[in-house]
Amino acid sequence: MHAFELPPPAGTVMQGGLADSLFETARREPALAQVARRLDGPSGPWVSITAAELWDEVLDVARGLVASGIRPGNRVAIMARTRYEWTVLSYALWTVGAELVPIYPTSSHEQVAWILQDAACVAVVVEDEQGIMTVGSACASLPALRHVWQLDTGALSQLAERGRVIPPTTVDSLRRIVLPDSTAVIAYTSGTTGNPRGCALTHRSLASPVDTLLAGWRHTAAPPGEQPVILAFLPFSHVYGLMIQGLCLRGGILLGHEPDLSEESLSTALLSFRPTFLYAVPFVFEKIYKNFVRTAQQSGRGALFERAVQTAKDFAAAGERQRLGTGPGPGFDLRLQHALYEKTVYRKLRATLGGRVCGAVSGGSPLNRELALFYAGIGILVHDGYGLTETSGGITAQPVGRAKFGTVGQALPGTDIRVADDGEILVWGPSVFQGYINDEPATYASFQDGWLATGDIGRLDTERYLTITGRKKDIIITSGGKSVAPAALEERLRVHPLIHQAVIVGDNRPCVGALITLDPDFLAHWRGTWTKGETAAPRDAREENELREEVRRAVASANSTVSPTESIRVFRVLPEPFDLANGLLTPSMKLRRDAISQRFAAEIDAMYQTSSRLPREYTPNEPSVWDDSDNVFR
Repeated sequence: MHAFELPPPAGTVMQGGLADSLFETARREPALAQVARRLDGPSGPWVSITAAELWDEVLDVARGLVASGIRPGNRVAIMARTRYEWTVLSYALWTVGAELVPIYPTSSHEQVAWILQDAACVAVVVEDEQGIMTVGSACASLPALRHVWQLDTGALSQLAERGRVIPPTTVDSLRRIVLPDSTAVIAYTSGTTGNPRGCALTHRSLASPVDTLLAGWRHTAAPPGEQPVILAFLPFSHVYGLMIQGLCLRGGILLGHEPDLSEESLSTALLSFRPTFLYAVPFVFEKIYKNFVRTAQQSGRGALFERAVQTAKDFAAAGERQRLGTGPGPGFDLRLQHALYEKTVYRKLRATLGGRVCGAVSGGSPLNRELALFYAGIGILVHDGYGLTETSGGITAQPVGRAKFGTVGQALPGTDIRVADDGEILVWGPSVFQGYINDEPATYASFQDGWLATGDIGRLDTERYLTITGRKKDIIITSGGKSVAPAALEERLRVHPLIHQAVIVGDNRPCVGALITLDPDFLAHWRGTWTKGETAAPRDAREENELREEVRRAVASANSTVSPTESIRVFRVLPEPFDLANGLLTPSMKLRRDAISQRFAAEIDAMYQTSSRLPREYTPNEPSVWDDSDNVFR
């Protein structure tokens, strides 16, 4: 038995709303650098804004909201990318007791109309002219909507000017009557099927996981004595993004905003802002790793990088065994190899992220264990956590000094988790939502004896570390009756540099299949590498054969982690990705499995028809098919 336990819950009893923490920080530490922003565009220098300056701007905008008729309990939507104005607006709304309704800026006209109508929003803040057009096309069905403000035309300045007639004491009085159990956010689930549902989250439920994480984990976000610095690039339209904002503003952490998620913009922002800690989703960590691989191969150091990667994983795995009391830790030779690669490889990798990142958190979906080991081995310990919209963000975390890779950690103090007989994860705790607005039956159905039924499948080990194995509704049942959770296989496939996305199929089919898309950047690099020195045309049969063999090896590698009856026997490479534009991803980047199955029904049928003509003897773990129609160069 190890003398270890998670830190206790945060001791401060919440008395008011989320805006109180910003007000208190401005009063207590007015000169604290709270936010950094680039005043001269993406290439401009970062300028720090103090807690007092931020509060002054929030107060001015809050006065403008009051002058515009926004009252406590009114709902106001924000449809914009992650940017400085988002933070000012959200805290201004909470200051006057209004309820925030986040909307993804990429949402369709139908989605925006549904959310604004369902939430009965009285105002909406959009980012640009495109947002104006989207909202304008739905205005006829929105009788409650009174204001549409546009950030790019100076909405904040206009509100501040309008609010000059409102005394600051009026706003302060409104702030003081906001209660912890007042609704702060109506967060709409992204909805893989049907209309999204609005989750009512209180000030207390949003603050609870944030305060617990700050109490137990804040010291890991920067070297001792330094102020933590976090670059927010995940959407504030998602509860994970709101949690990151809350961590910074409740914890005295310097917050920067990056609205552009393109690889080039994010890379530039990381290098210039130099965060000490990263909050991201698995896709970001996968993409960074693939870029490392591509850069190493392009420079002719691919073999060296592969050895460095394996050493990093071995080193991290040995350290994990030592921390958990199941092994002696890295041996002398491994420590020596690791020290060599630290000087020649690892510190260069960290430099591409700004050079100061000492740790990270991955959320949204489970992070592959092998990838977590790699990052830990190069000096960036990625804590994999778990949460959902209905729990106001995180409900598990890796204990400090006791991370167990491949799991999402243990329940946060004050929160409890159990697993039902059918494998569904049930949650109880202060961060659980109030319910779905306008949908009492769905709210009732989401609870079992007071416990929130998450819809996720998982297991708890003897030390109560939670492992997520998939979504309950995503379980595939083959015609032979075998139940398969697709998430682990998809996650394993995506680790391969060539593979961008993967969707496991097989419901009522004789075996498990996979729909695969290729990473365009790495594919271009692969083609350039393969054809180097070749005299034949780049699209000849030899290149096609080698590519299909490379994908086949990736599938076989994924199969090695599951039983033969769960392994992928057929696969098809698709010519287009799953993205928001074609409706195959939700705004939170989750797969719309039903839509994908419908869109590629012909390809799935052809894949299994080809499989039925193959000999029945095959090597375990070896996928079966790639026919001529899988030529991705056409």
